[in-house]
Amino acid sequence: MNTKSINFSNYSSFKIGGTFDVHLLDAHAELDNLNDYYLIGSCNNILIGNNPPTLMMLSKEFDYIKKEDNLLKIGAATPSGKIASYCKKNNIANFEFLSHLPGKLGGLVFMNAGLKEYEIFNHLLSITTLNGEKKRDEIQYGYRFTNIDEPILEAVFELSYGYDTQKVAMFKKMRSNQPSTPSAGSCFKNPDGDYAGRLIEAVGLKGKMQGAMCFSQEHANFLVNTGGGKFEDAATLIYEAQKKVYEKFGILLELEIVVLDRDFQAFKPE
Repeated sequence: MNTKSINFSNYSSFKIGGTFDVHLLDAHAELDNLNDYYLIGSCNNILIGNNPPTLMMLSKEFDYIKKEDNLLKIGAATPSGKIASYCKKNNIANFEFLSHLPGKLGGLVFMNAGLKEYEIFNHLLSITTLNGEKKRDEIQYGYRFTNIDEPILEAVFELSYGYDTQKVAMFKKMRSNQPSTPSAGSCFKNPDGDYAGRLIEAVGLKGKMQGAMCFSQEHANFLVNTGGGKFEDAATLIYEAQKKVYEKFGILLELEIVVLDRDFQAFKPE
């Protein structure tokens, strides 16, 4: 399998991480043990540590969009911005939210990404993985969750027309309170009936600095890199937030970002 050297302090949205070799998965690659690899995309929700697992990403051959038989077929390496632009140009509906949701399609499907009730699974029909096709009703999915446990190569969607510029404006407004400082989006999932940002603020961690990392003053659930942030500082703040929120409210905040480091330890109640 071919490899590509990536400097994650430039590549990831967090702007954190060293330079590591990433294996490139193409249609002809032979994998002895898939569990030996962790598949990444554009790293918009990933925090890379100093000791990550063996990394893998899809090759460029999975970056495509095509219309076939009244279906929209999209390769899993296709960036969300490319999909949004294609849908605008071709008057295709239901993908307007992707204009404000960074990432590649495989990662968006894997975590059922979305904005409020607008989720990638809403119009998904099937996916293709290394082991073949899976229909949507064969997949367990929910809020920022699926049970997909293998690389996604392609996703097939309903094809509807009527691109809605009003939805684009609405999604832009929904994202307007989110900081532009390097981050990986929401750090923690919102617990049932509450908001992670409110809980973090309630325990006094909004704006809390650890090195160059902090929970943003604009939105407490965004862990941001103010410049030259280090993995160790990010990990310390994650642990502190989980610990303090659990001690005060009895709620264990669940990570929405993905931490890729063999030595990382999240807070665990005794």
